[in-house]
Amino acid sequence: MNFDDPIDRRGSNCSKWDKMEQIYGVTAEDGLAMWVADMDFRPPQVVSDALAGMLDHGVFGYYGDEAGYRKAITWWMDTRHGWQVDPSWIFTTHGLVNGTGMCVDAFTQPGDGVVLFTPVYHAFARVITSAGRRVVECPLTNNDGRYEMDFAAYDGILDGSEKLLVLCSPHNPGGRVWTKRELEDVAEFARRHDLILVSDEIHHDLVYPGQSHTVMAHIDGIADRLVMMTATTKTFNIAGAHVGNVIIPDETLRSRFAARMAGLGLSPNAFGLVMAEAAYSPGGADWVDALMTYLDENRKVFDAGINAIPGLRSMPLEATYLSWVDFSGTGMRADEFTARVEKTARIAANHGPTFGTGGESFLRFNIATPRARVKEAVARLQDAFSDLQ
Repeated sequence: MNFDDPIDRRGSNCSKWDKMEQIYGVTAEDGLAMWVADMDFRPPQVVSDALAGMLDHGVFGYYGDEAGYRKAITWWMDTRHGWQVDPSWIFTTHGLVNGTGMCVDAFTQPGDGVVLFTPVYHAFARVITSAGRRVVECPLTNNDGRYEMDFAAYDGILDGSEKLLVLCSPHNPGGRVWTKRELEDVAEFARRHDLILVSDEIHHDLVYPGQSHTVMAHIDGIADRLVMMTATTKTFNIAGAHVGNVIIPDETLRSRFAARMAGLGLSPNAFGLVMAEAAYSPGGADWVDALMTYLDENRKVFDAGINAIPGLRSMPLEATYLSWVDFSGTGMRADEFTARVEKTARIAANHGPTFGTGGESFLRFNIATPRARVKEAVARLQDAFSDLQ
């Protein structure tokens, strides 16, 4: 578990490094890739060992008995989150973007509204609009660098045509861990407007010391309209496996989702299932604990460096490894501060407007990389904005 070990991902068909010049104009030779939400770390050894076992076996046929895979999921949710999951509730999708698309397809019709608390993970809106549904933005309130929800305002935004609410918990890009009280308010809002609630909890293992994530399934009175989404992919840096869990406690919703899965002929990738089963284990748990200790220090280094630059402010991270930096204090237009980051500092970071309303003055930086690279990014940004200091 040497997270300081630099791994050269260039030329490995890595989206994060091999596509950043095409998208951002930042070359892999001298640039820093801090956009795509995967980590520059090797996964737990138990995952690599499981793949090695498949290679040694040498036959890559259809995956059969899922009992061990499902048992690993239920063990993890129970031991790490105190959530008892019936194995029959679990569907396997090709990652949670696919899971979101499946929920949109199963539970809404073309033209229906799908509610998002924005700014939020950009793929949600892309999937919703591509399916011919409408994104209904309910903007989060930025209260002194901390996102909060304003349900009184949201009640005035909805018109009754909305059928689905997608919640990001913990929140990406703001890094908020929603409190139990806030989640109860989300549940009440969903009931009040008769919305099916999809709770995307892909970052629920990546929570910093002093914070406690509440599984939405623990909120009273929401089970009959709740779809939970979890995955090993963000937790263990195996996003390329494209495997995710859609977990549906309610039998009626489960039947509707199962029908769409069957109608589309979807079945999981054997490599992803083997990797997920290996990851959801004591060895995987030890790795995550070590990871969060390392990321916690990365977070402190990055925040201290960013907040030392006049006009820049990094939103305090409670979870995830995605730092949301506000440039509004510089007085610059988005194209001006973005050019300094990309052309002067030679860093590729996600553009805030892609996350929806509220993201206009932000960039998102991925700090799940060796600490030396985080320090290099800080130094480059301080130099790029040195005239403000």
